[in-house]
Amino acid sequence: MSPNPQSSEQKTTRARLKGAGSTARRATPTAPGKNASIDDIMEAASQALLDIRYWECEAMCLRALEKAYTQQEYERMARIVMPLQEARRQKRQMAEEAGEKAGVVVLDERPIGSGEAPGLTEPGCYLLRPPLVGADGRELRDRADRDAVPVFLMVREPTTRAGRCPVVMIGPVTVRTQVDMPEDEDAPTFEWFVNTHEALGDTAIASVPRDASEAQRVTHFYERLATITEHEKLHQALEQACLEAAKSSAASR
Repeated sequence: MSPNPQSSEQKTTRARLKGAGSTARRATPTAPGKNASIDDIMEAASQALLDIRYWECEAMCLRALEKAYTQQEYERMARIVMPLQEARRQKRQMAEEAGEKAGVVVLDERPIGSGEAPGLTEPGCYLLRPPLVGADGRELRDRADRDAVPVFLMVREPTTRAGRCPVVMIGPVTVRTQVDMPEDEDAPTFEWFVNTHEALGDTAIASVPRDASEAQRVTHFYERLATITEHEKLHQALEQACLEAAKSSAASR
């Protein structure tokens, strides 16, 4: 599952990444300043992806995406989503590779270590369970990103009366769904973990109102992607919503 920097898919992604800005410019190794344009940010993100600096690439893509969203530049948002997805895919693959080898790590307490808020230090797949809650999952994932530790993380809630397993992630919105319990609650399989996360992301997509306007759908998917950051189809849904919003905006002019 190791990334192949010469794959045709990655070459296509990099080409689209460079196209996220309106002009082609020579990449700079320094981080863009506070007032940098979307073009400059995406040029730096392109270089970060080429240099296999996935966390930096993701951070810059998110920065550019927020700028484009604020400016309602929907077509540009659509172009930014694909390289963002690629950076996150590489991070997830590293976490999954560790999870397949070591198994899913079940946590019912926060990591203990030095500092005020120690985080996860090892790559892998993590399932948090009570008394830990959704806010713990969000905080640990954000801390892992700051520390450049590839983790794939999800939070489960107390078993329902019907014997179902609720899972949740929180962010700008809260997304939760229910799935079948794993055969072994203390050692869920890697397959169960991946399939459950897929179901959580699918629930996020299905929760977007069908009668929402094109611009509203962009907002809904934008918020859900900020909550469930690893879901492939959620990235694609946001990209499609952005393209539809761009088309609608152009038609109304």
